Amino acid sequence: MSISNFPAALQPIIQQGFLEREFQQALRSRIGYRACADREDFAVGIGETLTKTRAGLRPAVTTPLAASTNTNLDNGLTPGSWNVEQFTLTLNHYAATMDLNMVTSRVGIASQFLQNAYVNGEQAARSLDDLARNSLFGAYFGGNTRVRVTIGSAGPQVAVDDIRGFSTGFVNGVQQSVSSGNPLVVTIGADVYTLVGVGPDATNVSTAPGGQSGVLTLASNVSVSDGTAGSTVQAATSSLILRPNARTNTGLLTTGDTLSMTNILDAVAGLRVNAVPDIDGAYNCYLDPISARQLFADQDFQRLFIGSTSANEIFRPGQGVINEFLGLRFVLTTESFLQPHPSITGAIVRRPIVCGQGALIEGDFAGMAADDVAPKDAIVSLVDNVCMVTREPVDRLQQIIAQSWYWIGGFCAPSDTTTNSLTVPTSTNANFKRAVMIEHMG
Repeated sequence: MSISNFPAALQPIIQQGFLEREFQQALRSRIGYRACADREDFAVGIGETLTKTRAGLRPAVTTPLAASTNTNLDNGLTPGSWNVEQFTLTLNHYAATMDLNMVTSRVGIASQFLQNAYVNGEQAARSLDDLARNSLFGAYFGGNTRVRVTIGSAGPQVAVDDIRGFSTGFVNGVQQSVSSGNPLVVTIGADVYTLVGVGPDATNVSTAPGGQSGVLTLASNVSVSDGTAGSTVQAATSSLILRPNARTNTGLLTTGDTLSMTNILDAVAGLRVNAVPDIDGAYNCYLDPISARQLFADQDFQRLFIGSTSANEIFRPGQGVINEFLGLRFVLTTESFLQPHPSITGAIVRRPIVCGQGALIEGDFAGMAADDVAPKDAIVSLVDNVCMVTREPVDRLQQIIAQSWYWIGGFCAPSDTTTNSLTVPTSTNANFKRAVMIEHMG
């Protein structure tokens, strides 16, 4: 009601512009990458780095045992063993805090204590989701890049945009630096070369999110045609990255290269040929709203849902959308890695990623809420493996409390080098097989 409706004599005594007694909540980021991580407790008293070992399988036996060799104590058999691979999980400590003066807060318009708790919780959840995203993409960017500077003449070195996935190779399941004794096969442009050394640039100029520019050293000279800026560089063990219209690197994407159902189906196929298990019945497809908009506009995608009852579930709020035919759970996120196109002004490269079970491992320190870590003079609550701490006032006037959160743990993307064509005939040679990234324009 406007105060102009009141008598003029009463209007001066009516307070105007009084603050609303409740905080309006800020826009929240949509998160979800942490959901594809297998959670494991990191035991107390074993240090801050844990190396996990994954056992491989043995090839199928399709040759019958010959009767002529079925003799002696060994029956003509040669003992064998299974392969192993290792990956490392490192603990780190993440935390944030804010202070609250309980005296001055009493004159506030609303409960600052509750608002602080809300803001801390949101910050903690988003921080862990970003850590999960960074670990996931960091592994699956590996082995895919492009030549950054055209070489003047044929030579053994080329400058590339991102050296991730090129600097190490697996030897007996353990990552070792690439060298002449541990070379890596790479394709540069149209030809195959042997990589024997990798060096990061002193000043990082990589355009890839989290990337590191550097120089690759090959065992033979690279031709000028292969070493031209923009040429694709791909390791033989690179992770699968799909792009519309068969573009082979990020820089080759053009404005018409939008997301389609073909890309999604190819990603699902890429996981299934490697026998990657799903997550509770479907693979998780993380995509931002623009990627989703392009996918929903794709004619093949629209035809899939014509007359289908599942079409009513596409925009169901608060839930991922599951389509049994595609075998996918679409999870919208605003934390996706976006990148300005390397050469097209104003264009954005977007990156949906399709994940199977075990694409990430989350290690949570088992002693996070122990009495000697979180003493009794504080209120400590463990929420989704994150410690929320309210410390009693310790200042001279006993007025200022601290509201904090902390998490002790780490994420890693495990490799699957022991899964090969001998144990799973359709499998690929990628070191990391449990996720498939898609790059498109948007």
